[in-house]
Amino acid sequence: MDMDYILDDVAWRGLLEGVAECFDELTIIRGFQYFKQGRVEELVLRDDGVHVDARVKDNRMYDVAVDLDDLTASECACSKSSCTHMAATLMRYAELCGRPIQALANARSALKSAAVSAKPGAAPDGRRFGARADVEGGAAAGSTSWAGNESEGANRGAVPEASRPVRPTLTEAELTELPVAKWHDRFQARCGPMHLHFRTAQEASELLSDLQAMRPVLPWALEQLFTLHTLLFVLERMIKPAQADTRQSGLFMGYHTKLAMEGLRGHARSLLEDKLALADDSSAYWDRLMETADFLRESMLTEDKTLGCFAELYASLWLRWLGPGSAGTAPLYEKELRKLQVAEAELGPALSRLPWTLAQCLLLLYLARDAEALTLIARDGSKLMLKPEHLNPQLGFLEHAEQWVRLRDWLAVTGPLLVGVRSEDLTLYGDYWASVVAQLPEAESEMWRTLQAMLPFSRTVYEDALAAHGRWDRWIDLQMCMGQDPLSFRVTVLKPVEKDAPELLLPFYHQAVERYVLQKNRDGYKAAAKLLKRLAKLYARLKKGERWEQFIIAFASRNSRLRALQEELRKGGLLS
Repeated sequence: MDMDYILDDVAWRGLLEGVAECFDELTIIRGFQYFKQGRVEELVLRDDGVHVDARVKDNRMYDVAVDLDDLTASECACSKSSCTHMAATLMRYAELCGRPIQALANARSALKSAAVSAKPGAAPDGRRFGARADVEGGAAAGSTSWAGNESEGANRGAVPEASRPVRPTLTEAELTELPVAKWHDRFQARCGPMHLHFRTAQEASELLSDLQAMRPVLPWALEQLFTLHTLLFVLERMIKPAQADTRQSGLFMGYHTKLAMEGLRGHARSLLEDKLALADDSSAYWDRLMETADFLRESMLTEDKTLGCFAELYASLWLRWLGPGSAGTAPLYEKELRKLQVAEAELGPALSRLPWTLAQCLLLLYLARDAEALTLIARDGSKLMLKPEHLNPQLGFLEHAEQWVRLRDWLAVTGPLLVGVRSEDLTLYGDYWASVVAQLPEAESEMWRTLQAMLPFSRTVYEDALAAHGRWDRWIDLQMCMGQDPLSFRVTVLKPVEKDAPELLLPFYHQAVERYVLQKNRDGYKAAAKLLKRLAKLYARLKKGERWEQFIIAFASRNSRLRALQEELRKGGLLS
């Protein structure tokens, strides 16, 4: 413990109470993950002893200022109150003070247990939330105590201890030996009959807090698995009722339910991104990890195609925890492939075909069987309704591994299958092509062929690629074919064309001027005059002043009966 960081019992109890009241369970879980990943940097306690400053690394660095006396007054650069960055900062501060981090992570469940023990019939010694036995041991905070004087309880009308229901818990030995299906049975027994309309983030947070209170302090690997399964259990309770209701799907799920589901999925994905504390199948928890893979596979293959929740987490599991750089091996991938192939016959029409196909493709990619994977994904073609984000695990793996030739082949085959996707949504796909061409210049011709074959869906990506490679002749041709308005572009977009190939803008501007005039209204004439002023500057820059004079005289003569147009030309100084 650093002597500069001293937290007495009273202040520690106050901090636990503040965390329990200000932070929800999902934020605490993610804050704990950030703390374990070492994302809290440059933590400093101010001279006043009540303010902590830190920097927390997320998608960027966030400056955090925590007020220990009033956590609600804390501030973070992310502009959110009681955020993940603040929670991570508090855990790092508690570590420096020599206090148990697990107690802080379980603060909400400890507060809930204390509230139960404060009711009539609870422990006669009147222990409050801050009592050391309730918070510092971790396990004690996770169980409800009914100890007390039986005669006093009877006098108060309390139920005798023997007749009280015992809420299920899980010990480290049980979590190690019991299959994860039994974990879920204990979760269900813990929470009791679940209402079908369990659909809000608040309900999810409360249930997670209660489930976290079931276990003692665990080794980090087992804690990773346990926390993941609490998230999966709550997700399952949220998704299954929606899937059972034929009137609902992922597209029409209630707003608050959708937010809650996205939050749970985000936390589970973040947990899976953390390095797994298992090296290989010699670990005591390896069977639990394999059962986790089975659980996610079964959930994914029967999930509504509009949700894609378990499919994303399945991919994250095999990318992070069971990927080639972690605990994955070739025999393991072969075994998982066989399980997926068997599932096709077992599930029949109930099989969710898109995640089933993508899961096999990822495993085949790991085994360097690209031809089989591409054949599989091309077999059903557009029927799969592929989107760029569906292919991100496969393409991202190849980019990270710097397998540029393989990535080029995957982009060339999968691009034409992205039918019906909005051009704006293809940005990620275009970024992969940019990475490939930067490393393999000879792949540029393949990129142009693929993007042209994908038109009109690839329009935005195609335009961006043409601009990035200075193909201004093709870029202008594309704008003219699509009838684009030059005045709709920002000056910064057309400036590179004016610099590198100004003559290409002449037909683009002339075509648009004629289109404005055909509108036969004042707005069209104003736009025509504005663009003609640009043309005058362009001709001057090209040193073709005589041609401009000939054009503007002929243009004014041809449209001499359009008085409003003549007025706008005079206002713009285009006619004398």
